[in-house]
Amino acid sequence: MSQADNYQAGPAQGARIEPQGDDWVLVVERRLKHAPEKVWRAITDPEQLRQWAPFDADRNLAQTGAARLSTVGTPEPHVTETQIKRAQAPTLLELSWGDNDMRWQLDALDDGGTLLTLWHSIGRDYIAMGAAGWHICFDVLGRYLDDDPLGRLVGSDAMPHGWPRLHEEYSAQFEAMRNEDS
Repeated sequence: MSQADNYQAGPAQGARIEPQGDDWVLVVERRLKHAPEKVWRAITDPEQLRQWAPFDADRNLAQTGAARLSTVGTPEPHVTETQIKRAQAPTLLELSWGDNDMRWQLDALDDGGTLLTLWHSIGRDYIAMGAAGWHICFDVLGRYLDDDPLGRLVGSDAMPHGWPRLHEEYSAQFEAMRNEDS
């Protein structure tokens, strides 16, 4: 039995949507017990990304310029030409992933940990799906950083670990947020 067999995602929390023109941006926050330098390596190093992220990278993302990201857990791999726009170790990473922009911010916490914030521009119809997916990816990232790895859980592999429930919970939360903004 693997570590992942016993893993179930907790309740939907730590995500919100922000209006951006006619669309929305998904914002996901997660507190991690590790220093920004360690988290930075986990979000930029291709070997570490393979442990938790929904994509593989053809190079280290810690430098600006072109890169290729390949989706994982999809029926057909989708390779995207990506542009790393800003890479300011260990606090800020901005990139385009296909038509979506992503911004990763790492803020040092007083307890030595990191507040990881991800802004991900994503189509309105997919924003709750994205939140559910990132929720599980960030759980896996936290366990990986704690040296208690679950192994990557993306695509269909995430389904038995609470993804459908998270999708429903985030859909309801985001609908309430949209109604508040109306």
